[in-house]
Amino acid sequence: MKRFLYELTESWRIAAAQMRSNMTRSTLTALGVIIGIIAVTLMGTAVNGISTGFDKSMAVLGDDVLYVTQWPWKPVDDWWNYRDRKKIETAYAEKLNRMIDATPNSNLVLAVPTSSLFRSIKYEGNQVDNVFVLGTTADFIVTSTIDCKEGRFFNEIESRGGANVVVIGYDVADALFPVEDPIDKQVLINGQLFKVVGVNSRQGTFLGLFSWDSMVALPLGAFNKYFSGKPESDVRVKVKDKTKIADAKDELTGLMRRARGLQPEQKDDFSINEQQAFKSTLDPVKNSIAIAGLFITGLALFVGAIGIMNITFVSVKERTKEIGTRKALGARRRTILLQFLIESTALCLLGGFIGLAIAFLLCTGIAKAAPSFPIHLSLGLVFTSMIVSVLTGLFSGFAPAWSASRLDPVAALRYE
Repeated sequence: MKRFLYELTESWRIAAAQMRSNMTRSTLTALGVIIGIIAVTLMGTAVNGISTGFDKSMAVLGDDVLYVTQWPWKPVDDWWNYRDRKKIETAYAEKLNRMIDATPNSNLVLAVPTSSLFRSIKYEGNQVDNVFVLGTTADFIVTSTIDCKEGRFFNEIESRGGANVVVIGYDVADALFPVEDPIDKQVLINGQLFKVVGVNSRQGTFLGLFSWDSMVALPLGAFNKYFSGKPESDVRVKVKDKTKIADAKDELTGLMRRARGLQPEQKDDFSINEQQAFKSTLDPVKNSIAIAGLFITGLALFVGAIGIMNITFVSVKERTKEIGTRKALGARRRTILLQFLIESTALCLLGGFIGLAIAFLLCTGIAKAAPSFPIHLSLGLVFTSMIVSVLTGLFSGFAPAWSASRLDPVAALRYE
C-alpha cells in the first residue's frame, strides 16, 4: 500500500512537470475538454432552469386545486365533441359548495367560480393592453397563490355587493403607476372606474406561461355587471388532501354530474383538470431538451477525449526510451500504466476547472441579461462536471497507457 501511494504521488508530480514543460500543447489539448465541460455545465444549468421555471409557473395553478372546465387541458382529436358541450356556469360553484357541506368526510373543501377575458386598463395617460381580467369571489385566495405586497384582496362584503374594487398584478401596477402608490387610485376598465385595493407580489414569467403579474381580479358581481361578450368561466375546487387527488377527482365528477343533471347512461359533458395534466404535456418538451443537450455535450466531450488520446499516444512515442529505462530499472507495468492514466486525467481536470470558471462567468452574464430566466449553477452540477472530467481522462488515457505499460524494455531502449 505504501509503495502504491508513493507511485501515485510520483505520477502526479511527473504529470505536473510534463504539463509545465509543454504548456502550449497541454492547453490546446485541454481545449476540447474545456469546451465539453462548458457545454455540460451550461446545458445542465439550462435544463434545471427550464424545470424550475415550469414548476414556478405551474405553482400558480396549485397542486391541490381541481379545475372544472369545458375543455380538457390536453390535445384532443374530436374537438367538435367538446365544442358542443354546455358552458360551465359560475352558478355551479354554489351548488357544489352545498353538496360538499352535505357530504360527510368529503375530500373537497371549497368551490370558487371564475370568469375571465382580456381588456385594456387605463390610469390617466398610462394604458396596459391585453390584461387578463378575472372575476371571482373573496374565497379565491383559498385556491390561489395571490400574496398582496401592498393593500389587500377584496373582502366578502365587497364580493357579495359587486363593488368596483380591483387587485392588480405587479407588472400592471408598474406600468400604470411608475412613480405613484397605486392603492386607492381609480383605474378605468371597460369604461368603468375601479378602486385599486391591492397589488400582488411579483411572481415573474417564464416562456409565456402563467403568472399573476399581468392579471387583475375583481368581484364577480361587478364583472357580470360591466363585462359583456363571451367570457371563459370555470369552477376551481380546493382539495383537502393533495395526496388523495384521484379520490377527490372522482368525488367532484359525481357532484358535477348531479349539478348538471346528467343521467347514468350519459357521458360527462365537462372536464376536470389538475396541475399534473399540464405537467404531463410539458414533460416531453423538457425531456426532449435534456436528451438533445446530453447528445450535444456527449459529442463535445467525445471529441475532446479523442484529442487527448491522440496527444497521449504521441507522448508515449516521444518518451519510449524513458519508459524503457524505467522498466529496465525495475518499474512495474502498473507503475507505467498509472503514470500515463494520471497524466491524461490531470489534463482533463485542468480543462474541467477552466471550463467551470468560464461557465460560471457565462451563467452570471446570462442571469444579468435575462433575469426572467431562472438560471443557477448548482453545487451538484459542479461535482458532476468534475466527475465527467475524471472519467473522460481515464477513458482517453487508458489505451495509450496500456500500450506504454506493455512495451518491451529492450526494444524501448533501442527506439530512435
